Amino acid sequence: MRMDLMSGYKGVVGLLVGNENSSNEDRYVERLLDRISNGKLPDDRRNAIAELQGVVSESQPFQLAFGAMGFPIMLSVLKEERDDVEMVRGALETLVSALTPINHAKGSSNEVQPALMNTDLLSREADCISLLLSLLEEDDFYVRYYTLQILTALLTNSPQRLQEAILTIPRGITRLMDMLMDREVIRNEALLLLTHLTREAEEIQKIVVFEGAFEKIFSIVREEGNSDGGVVVQDCLELLNNLLRSNSSNQVLLRETVGLDSLILILKLRGSSFTFNQQKTINLLSALETIKLLLKGGSESDPGKDMNKQANKTTLVQKKVLEHLLILGVESQWVPVAIRCAAMQCIGDLIVGDSKNRDLLASKVLGEEPQVEPALNSILRILLRTSNMQEFLAADYMFKSFCEKNADGQSMLASTLIPQPYSANHAFLEEDVSMSFGSMLLQSLTLGENGDLETSCRAASVLSHILKDNLQCKERVLRIEIEAAPMQSLGAPEPLMHRMVKYLAIASSMKSQVGKSSTSENSYVQAIILKLLITWLADCPSAVNCFLDARPHLTYLLELVSNLSETVCIRGFAAVVLGECVIYNKSTDSGKDAFAIVDAISQKIGLSSYFLKFDEMQKSSIFVSVKSSLTYQSFTRSSASSMVDIEDVDENDLSEKKNLDHPILSSILDSNFVNLVKSLEADIREQIVEVFSRPKTKVAVVPAELEQRSGESDGEYIKRLKAFVEKQCSEIQDVVHRNATLAEDLAKTGSTLQPEQRVGGASDRIQIETLRRDLQEASQRLEKLKEERAKVESEAIHYRNLAGKMEADLRSLSDAYNSLEQSNLQLENEVKALKKEGHSTFPDVEAIKSEAREEAQKESEGELNDLLVCLGQEQSKVDKLSARLLELGEDVDKLLEGIGDDAGAAGGAEDEEDDE
Repeated sequence: MRMDLMSGYKGVVGLLVGNENSSNEDRYVERLLDRISNGKLPDDRRNAIAELQGVVSESQPFQLAFGAMGFPIMLSVLKEERDDVEMVRGALETLVSALTPINHAKGSSNEVQPALMNTDLLSREADCISLLLSLLEEDDFYVRYYTLQILTALLTNSPQRLQEAILTIPRGITRLMDMLMDREVIRNEALLLLTHLTREAEEIQKIVVFEGAFEKIFSIVREEGNSDGGVVVQDCLELLNNLLRSNSSNQVLLRETVGLDSLILILKLRGSSFTFNQQKTINLLSALETIKLLLKGGSESDPGKDMNKQANKTTLVQKKVLEHLLILGVESQWVPVAIRCAAMQCIGDLIVGDSKNRDLLASKVLGEEPQVEPALNSILRILLRTSNMQEFLAADYMFKSFCEKNADGQSMLASTLIPQPYSANHAFLEEDVSMSFGSMLLQSLTLGENGDLETSCRAASVLSHILKDNLQCKERVLRIEIEAAPMQSLGAPEPLMHRMVKYLAIASSMKSQVGKSSTSENSYVQAIILKLLITWLADCPSAVNCFLDARPHLTYLLELVSNLSETVCIRGFAAVVLGECVIYNKSTDSGKDAFAIVDAISQKIGLSSYFLKFDEMQKSSIFVSVKSSLTYQSFTRSSASSMVDIEDVDENDLSEKKNLDHPILSSILDSNFVNLVKSLEADIREQIVEVFSRPKTKVAVVPAELEQRSGESDGEYIKRLKAFVEKQCSEIQDVVHRNATLAEDLAKTGSTLQPEQRVGGASDRIQIETLRRDLQEASQRLEKLKEERAKVESEAIHYRNLAGKMEADLRSLSDAYNSLEQSNLQLENEVKALKKEGHSTFPDVEAIKSEAREEAQKESEGELNDLLVCLGQEQSKVDKLSARLLELGEDVDKLLEGIGDDAGAAGGAEDEEDDE
């Protein structure tokens, strides 16, 4: 293996410099290595190492050449020249140069990377890691420093191999932890090494924690100035997060030993004028990530995750973490937007599923007298006014977390929704802290009148959280009526739901206009309003009735579902709203009952095309990418700087993708909503089949045939009526059967058929479907019979083998008995012979023989009885199996044929072997 790697490296070197066999770099490196290993003068060897380090640090060909032949010699120097500090330093510095990438110019991605190849080769050297760890105990500063750099380079490119090697070395991790108490430069290098070492390595994480990592980390953070510190604080927090991520036991140790005070201290802002540079922003984001990890509680597979998460929440709230998060996320608008978003996400995690924390947030007030307002009002103001989409999502996540399974909180917010006069509703959203939560939300919901659809849709998102799974709130908001504009001739108030449908139609019309600058935002405005309608109509017949009170609503939805210029999700959501108008429809009015809705869908869209919208929506990229909650990317040195600046979606990119859903929807649509849509889809399909299967109960027109003709006798009239009724009954039954079969077929196969494929008469399709079902049932019965037959045959073979074995055992016992008789006869003959020779004193042979015969007979009779009982049991089983086989049509005699012959043949073979 070693020779293969050598030859491969030499080949790469040759290709890189243009000579496949040899190169000047190869020869030059070889001469220097020869001087190092075979030189007699110490100074000459040191000079050779210094010269080798110089060329390796500046040239990729020299790096490759050194990697092909230099590592064994350098490691030999480290082993055998420990007393020569200068030689050891030179060897380590040369290794560092060989593992450090050289980027003179950006090359192609396929270009050879000598540093990576050298890292892989060095990590494969036997005892390399143990040798390097032993050097950490040397007194020389540079020896320890270069050793840490080498280990870091190895971990960066070959982490798993290094993690496994370090675990096998006694006190290996302990030596690394000791470096955290060394001089500052070495401490920082050891810190960086440990961050690489603890990534996704649970065993190493536990050892590092037991070596006092938490105390040392927070000690360094305090020395560096907490969040005001430099990159060392970032490295400390990254190491801390590695130790806590998906590791409940380490979280418990942190909470119960060191405590969380030091972590809260990092979040505390100092001074009267807050300044934020990039490094401070990264440090605070890293600390907020630590909070998120504690609020997560551990890995999903950990059985104690929920208990640990609740304990972490309780401890954090006791340490006043909510106050610090509100300052960072809500109260201090000079804080960078990335920190504000992360802090609000932490608040959402803190209150979700926790009634005490939700009540605590609802009781908080922000600001200074007299300009104070509830925290929820401040969060709503941010949600409505921010220009950053990520900040809107973070604030929306807070309201989602507050309202989820919180009926009291939802009712409290809904109780503040009190309509205001038109002038107040359409005033500009000023910094009026005296405005109630509901007034602010209703004002924003109606701003669509002024063309501000984005603010309206953001408010609609909050309203959907308030209404979710809460029938009382849905009924309450249904009664809210919005005052119409004074300039309208018909200024009657209209329900809030009708106003939201109106804004949905406005967004659709604006989106269809070419050249509109608001095209990109309207692509998610429609989705959010439709999400509100879906949430509102679910399990609420009153909401369905209110929605259908305006006939244009149904017409608009039918057009929206069939509009191919709309996105897949928009068409799918509109189809769900239509379906809810069927399954939650309790109306008896002929124009808007369930039958009328289904009939309209069938005529305007077609059931096949309608059901196809659900399948297209389920397969869309937005639905596939929906996450259960907001996800967070871990901070590292390489990713932190790019995560500080949160950028919104590029509007130019969206304008080129007019028929694709807005990417922000994957964050707005959570897994709970997706599951709701999936369950609604199944109910919609089933309900439409049921509606199609039952006729209308009322007859609108009385046929002329029911009138008695002039001159017609009563008997003839009754006879004609009877014939007419029988004919109508027959036709009705036929139509009902045809509708039921057709609807069921469409519900099941609508996802696979294209419109042009659905050709042919309904009767043909019914016959084909019936034949297909009959064939499927027959196939299932046949498979079941085959399984039963195979099972019975298997049992028959088993018992046949068992019976054969019993017969063989019986034959063997009979042979043993015969052998015993022969032995007895031989003994009798010997006794008689001895008597003839004149021996006078003999035992009573006849008595002994008789006693032995009786004992043998008793034993043989007992065994024969046992065998006969077993044979009787087996015979009864064989009889039952034979009867079952006869039921299945098998020839029992044929199956049992040869059982005795097989056993006899086996017995004959045994006799032949005994004779031999």
